[in-house]
Amino acid sequence: MSVPATLATTIGVAIAVPEPWGAQLQDYRTALGDHTAGGIPTHVTLMPPQEVDGADLPELEQHLSKVSADNEAFRIHLRGTGTFRPVSPVVFVTVAEGISACEQLAFGVGQGPLRADQRFPYHPHVTVAHHLPDEVLDRAFEELADFECDFVVDRFSLYVHDREAGWVPTRDFALAASEE
Repeated sequence: MSVPATLATTIGVAIAVPEPWGAQLQDYRTALGDHTAGGIPTHVTLMPPQEVDGADLPELEQHLSKVSADNEAFRIHLRGTGTFRPVSPVVFVTVAEGISACEQLAFGVGQGPLRADQRFPYHPHVTVAHHLPDEVLDRAFEELADFECDFVVDRFSLYVHDREAGWVPTRDFALAASEE
């Protein structure tokens, strides 16, 4: 998907949850009745949605390339559930391992041309239920309490929001090889 260089567009930066877990969690979210789930690939957010000028995309991509080169690949272990209620009607799968690496990556992404004030402190997680009735949020919290998976994060992606397709990954940024 290419973005016209002079139009404002909404972007996000995230770590995709790989298969089979990405599809499993996205299907679960859809089954709960979240009608937006089909357009939201399963992910750990590094930078929430932000509107930018399409003409700035080359500079933003250059910034993200530098961030990726400055950060090493790392492991994420997802386990159990959490919630932001009562502040926000969200249930999520928790990041049990990889929190500090996600924080460092998110900090780097949010510098320079992508610097913006955030409404809430950064907390890496995978949303599985959002803006649904309380009983559905409770169900998701309970049903995914035993969910667990782990994977190596060797890249993150720039996503562009498309009105019909939802969030579309437009470019991956490979992290530096881990020295382990």
